[in-house]
This record gives sequence, structure tokens and C-alpha cells, in this order.
Amino acid sequence: MSMITIIGRGHSGTRAISHTLYTSNVYMGSLLNASGDLVPPESMYAACRILASHVEWKGDLSWDFSQLHTMPIPAEFENLISVYLKSVLADKSEHKGWKIPETTLAYPWIVRMFPEIKYVFWIRNPRDCILGQHITDDLTDFGIPYPQTDDVRLRRAISWKYQYDLVKATPKPANWLEVRFEDFVLNQEETLQKLEDFLGIKLARIIVRRDSIERWKLDDGVNYFDFFAPAMTEYGYEIPEREA
Repeated sequence: MSMITIIGRGHSGTRAISHTLYTSNVYMGSLLNASGDLVPPESMYAACRILASHVEWKGDLSWDFSQLHTMPIPAEFENLISVYLKSVLADKSEHKGWKIPETTLAYPWIVRMFPEIKYVFWIRNPRDCILGQHITDDLTDFGIPYPQTDDVRLRRAISWKYQYDLVKATPKPANWLEVRFEDFVLNQEETLQKLEDFLGIKLARIIVRRDSIERWKLDDGVNYFDFFAPAMTEYGYEIPEREA
């Protein structure tokens, strides 16, 4: 029996892999929404807020996550995760898992609770990630402090950076794979082969649309911030040239 979860901020294209797993007969929970999220989400949201209370904000766009890796995990957090994952944990399917973007906010303790499961970190160009509204746009809704702003795009960008930093600060589990959404769209067969090798199962092919990527090119608002640069460089995304 194997268990899989998807890590990645909202609007990273994670519904594509959730739908792929579901179509491949991976049990993804008793109730899913249109995005392939396991619902209801309230227990996961509450667990995220408990974890956030142990993150130290250092000011500006810097957070100290070190306490999360050594402190005892609160029993309340574990109980909430058990409630959220009740249907998945109880199921006897050979392959099972779950997906909801807020798992990313709880990731440091999820990986300590479930060190042996398979983690897929789903990545998308942040310029596309911040185009649409998501429940994690305002981090204060999850108890996470950050420099307050009325700029919606900046707020989303800060949320993206926080979640990227949180994942990067967490020691990688034994079973870890990083996949770019753009590769899934443009090179589906090659990307699915990589996923099949990692997961040890045959995956279904779902319909993908070329226009689901690089939407930022048609956007007339601000969709790039300088603090995206390190991550974009790491994952091979083009960084805009500075205007003279």
C-alpha cells in the first residue's frame, strides 16, 4: 500500500495531477471538489493555523521555520489532520492519497507525521500563480504575519514566496519529486513517465491545454516581483529584463 500527497500553492496547476491520480484509480478521499481537493477543508485550515503560531516572523519577507523541525507536534494538530484525512487513512486501496493546496502550509509537520509517503512538489511559474484569487492570498487568514499591503497582486506574491520558503526550509522526505506544471502540459508523456517511475503505478492520460500556461503574457497587470527571481532561476523560468 502506498500513499501520495501533492505539495504546491493554490493555482499551481495541482488539479491536473489530482485528476490524473483519480483517473488512475488512486483513492483520493471520500469527497472531492471540482479542483480535486479533498473536502471539507476546515480541519486542515485549523491545523495550518496551529502550525503558523510557531513560525517566527523576522520582518519584511523573512520567517524563521526552524522551531517546526524540532518541537513536539501538538496533539491538536495531529487530531485535526486525522479528522481531515479520515476517509483516506481508513481506506484499504493499494494506492491512495490526497490533494489540497493548504497541505503546503502544514507541510513541515505533515512530513514528520508521514515520513514514508510519496510527496510530489507541483511547481508553476509564479507569474501565473498570482493571476487568480485563492484562499491563501492573505496569509493573516491562516495566522501568518507579513508586511501588510492593499496591493492584491503583491499580497498574492508574498503568499507564494512564504509557501516556497516554507517548503525549501523543510528537510526533504525520503520520497520526493518536483514537477513543473509547464512540463506536464508541454511534455506530458515524458513527465508522466517520470511520475510513473516515482509512484510505481501506471497513470492515465488526461486532456491538457496549451493555453493553461504562460497566461501572464496576456496579463496587463503587475505579475513579476524581484523576490521571485531566485526561485524562477532555480526552476528555469525566464526573468524579465530590467528596463533602462
